Amino acid sequence: MSTEWPILSLLIWLPILGGFLTLVAGRDAPAVALRLGLSVAVATFVASLLLWFGFERGTAEMQFQEFTPWIAAFNVNYHLGVDGISMPLILLTTLTTVLVVIAAWGSVKERVAYYLAAFLVMQGLMIGMFSALDAVLFYVFFEAMLIPMFLVIGIWGGPRRVYATIKFFLYTFLGSVFMLIALIYMYLQSGSFAILDFHHLPLPMTAQILIFLAFFAAFAVKIPMFPVHTWLPDAHVEAPTGGSVILAAIMLKIGGYGFLRFSLPITPDAAAVLDVLVITLSLIAIVYIGLVALIQSDMKKLIAYSSIAHMGFVTLGFFIVFMIYRNTGDWTGASLGIAGGMVQMISHGFISAAMFFAVGVLYDRLHSRNIADYGGVANTMPWFAAFFVLFAMANTGLPGTSGFVGEFMVILAAFRADFWLAFLAATTLILAAAYTLWLVKRVIFGEIGNDNVAKLKDMDRREFFIMGVLAFFVLLLGVWPAPLLDVMNATIDHLVAHIGQSKLPAL
Repeated sequence: MSTEWPILSLLIWLPILGGFLTLVAGRDAPAVALRLGLSVAVATFVASLLLWFGFERGTAEMQFQEFTPWIAAFNVNYHLGVDGISMPLILLTTLTTVLVVIAAWGSVKERVAYYLAAFLVMQGLMIGMFSALDAVLFYVFFEAMLIPMFLVIGIWGGPRRVYATIKFFLYTFLGSVFMLIALIYMYLQSGSFAILDFHHLPLPMTAQILIFLAFFAAFAVKIPMFPVHTWLPDAHVEAPTGGSVILAAIMLKIGGYGFLRFSLPITPDAAAVLDVLVITLSLIAIVYIGLVALIQSDMKKLIAYSSIAHMGFVTLGFFIVFMIYRNTGDWTGASLGIAGGMVQMISHGFISAAMFFAVGVLYDRLHSRNIADYGGVANTMPWFAAFFVLFAMANTGLPGTSGFVGEFMVILAAFRADFWLAFLAATTLILAAAYTLWLVKRVIFGEIGNDNVAKLKDMDRREFFIMGVLAFFVLLLGVWPAPLLDVMNATIDHLVAHIGQSKLPAL
């Protein structure tokens, strides 16, 4: 679908320009900054709803396309468009940013305008990354969004924020350098930086493997996959609540999006050869990182490790398709695995955001994330306890919540490939229940742990609104995932058909 109204440019540049306006107008007036920042975030979210209601289901074509020559000498263009994979991620970005801005109301005391401006600019850059159809444009947005997150952690973070920011930046930046080399190579082969042209570029196996590994270096760090995951717990622990929410809900999804937009369609033969590597690393994340989460004493660090384990389901769903083909001789079930991975990404965006918001509610009151400093919170904060238990159940994959749908679809797809593979993947349901319910037991239930917990006050209206919105989507996606699947199915089927046309090696 094309439109004369540049809706995607509006979604990119409205928050960016609004962020700078918030910074200038609200630098010395926090109340002005908060009102202006919220207005920009809400306006961007409302505008993003036009994508959902104007999106044509049943087609894999890029929609809402915009095309303007940028650097003609190198055939670089300002080319935007969305499909059933990128559009839901843009909506997740705009909704989450609204909640982050609302959460800043009353909890951020210093440099309020700078804080809000960083998140608004970051929102525009992430939307640009999800909608870019030119590789140079994608790379610019991909790298630029590191800057505001670097500032958020480095300025408003905890005591070890400098260490966390440097580690975060080095891991993510160094991985993307290899991607840039791969993009330049494909430009020299095709004469174009158009991502869709790369999808049809005939590449020999050696080139495919090298390009796949280059993409893997960039996207595996973003997810993050084992063993390049160590930056995430440090970043989460030191980041303010809003930074943790955006990291978990949006930035981790960039790696999964990159695999679907670049790795699978551009290098399907290499992906088929190296799928066992990715599946193995995914299973390690699911099982080993789940065990690591069990021994954590910091709530944020526990949820961070939980995120790594759940994102292992995403990469498992994406790369199980080749094993299904080798075992069955056809692509039946391949779409199920990729769709399950996509649903898991959206679901994890809601659940992880809710869990980090919940930790932020407690931290604002007691300024501690240590599990041992709590106990019996349900006695003094019953509404908070109800929401916390709901999100904890969703994190364990309870049927009726969004956490169940994606994981169930991936496990079903895994059964088509190998029983023991599915069995190992399903262990996450046990491990997630173990570390999540143990967290709930120690923080929420039991006798009041100490005098500080006895003085806690339940959520205010602002906090209740944030939790309520997230609870609504967690339950809605859990009982009615059809609208999301209807948006994605045509694009995923097209991707699987494209992979199926390649001469995959018989292993």
